[in-house]
Amino acid sequence: MNRQLVIMTSDDLKKAAAYAAADLVADGMLVGLGSGSTLVHVLRRLGERVRDSGLRIVGVPTSYQARALAIECGIPIREAMDVSELDMALDGADEIDPAGNHLKGAGGAQVIEKIIASMARRYLVVADGSKWVEHLGRKHPVVAEVVTPALASAMRRFRELGGRPVMRTSGGKLGPVISDLGNPIVDVQFDGIDDPARLDAELNAIPGLVGHGLFVGLAAGAVIARADEAGATVEIVEF
Repeated sequence: MNRQLVIMTSDDLKKAAAYAAADLVADGMLVGLGSGSTLVHVLRRLGERVRDSGLRIVGVPTSYQARALAIECGIPIREAMDVSELDMALDGADEIDPAGNHLKGAGGAQVIEKIIASMARRYLVVADGSKWVEHLGRKHPVVAEVVTPALASAMRRFRELGGRPVMRTSGGKLGPVISDLGNPIVDVQFDGIDDPARLDAELNAIPGLVGHGLFVGLAAGAVIARADEAGATVEIVEF
């Protein structure tokens, strides 16, 4: 008997991981809602459960994008400034290693995302298998948000730490990309991150740095979807 190979796209895998993660959310939870392409699927699935199954949750968004989509999907929301603790937070990643350390910030929302992750009793990273790496930082940069008066000195410090900092710009806007908090975004490329905890501490010590997208020791687990002959297999990895 011939087996028919199911071809899964990257978006198919994101959706598989997202739906599995969204189905872990229980009635009555206060949930951190991350940003990015994978979390679009999470929010849409949560919206379906709210609408069709009577799921009662309140979401706390990490960005204007997540806020607008949550409202569109019918998910009640509260603002982060009004909340001190969350039952769960779900967010994506640009890269994640076997210890659960990960890089975020492609969408420039990493500061609020880290705040929300730190507030959660259980923070889960949701991703397709391509985001799983043995060694962080060989492909994706560490994304940093810096107050404007500190830009020159912060760029010098990034270089001293072995990074190659570049101010982020966009084809749809003249000048630098500005975060939801009103600060410039800098992408700092390293040739791999040998010691994530050490780099985290070194970055945190830079005056004027609002925050960065290297997440160390925050994730309780990850929901990872990988392609197989049948389509997709979703695994929940505990850290």
